[in-house]
Amino acid sequence: MLKKMACLALAIFLMSATQAADVPTDVSAAIIAKLKAARPDMQFGAVESSPIDGLYVVRINGTQFLYVSADGEYIVAGEMYQSRPGMFVPVKDLAAAEIRKKMMSAVATKDMIIFPAVDKRRGALYVFTDVDCGYCRKLHLESVPELNMAGVEVRYLAYPRAGIGSPSYKKIASAWCADDPQAALTDLKNSKPVPENVCDNNPVAAQFELGHQVGVNGTPALVLEDGTLLPGYRPAPELLKMMGLD
Repeated sequence: MLKKMACLALAIFLMSATQAADVPTDVSAAIIAKLKAARPDMQFGAVESSPIDGLYVVRINGTQFLYVSADGEYIVAGEMYQSRPGMFVPVKDLAAAEIRKKMMSAVATKDMIIFPAVDKRRGALYVFTDVDCGYCRKLHLESVPELNMAGVEVRYLAYPRAGIGSPSYKKIASAWCADDPQAALTDLKNSKPVPENVCDNNPVAAQFELGHQVGVNGTPALVLEDGTLLPGYRPAPELLKMMGLD
């Protein structure tokens, strides 16, 4: 897992390096010179482009960052957000979202439990779920039917919070291994028992690890098709607005 987390961090670093390569050398040099003259005690990283023309991102002390004008004269410290339907998205998360999008699209649909759109498919929502999570049940029983009616395909991935080998793992793996995974998952969400059936080569452990890689630390965790990660329960109208489908 640590190796894969390192790969994700490396991918984000390489994306930042590509952004840095897009910055003219003279602009980068002028910004760094100005910043070093003002704060020689700080360690400044590469100058990266930002979504705003004339404003650049400079990493400081490894993990923090500043937004700086092209001449290095003016500096803004703090978070920058992009306005999207129903939410503000931190700009620093956009690179990670692009990587997350690719990772999610690489998951085979046969390995997910999918609740399809009732009529024409208008979008998809990935959901990392745990069968013993109250808000996961609330999402499944209240939001998922409404999302399906609105044309959203809900794609479930397993994330047993108690870990692989736990009772929660055995229950959710039994849903993935059932003859009718949709019905088994719905029964578990309704606190109904299903026969234990942990089949060989089930995808639960791989999906649990994938959840860690994309930043899941609780359930439900929702991933939009563009890679945006949304922690926690969201009602269907809010999700539809975020997806531009309201």
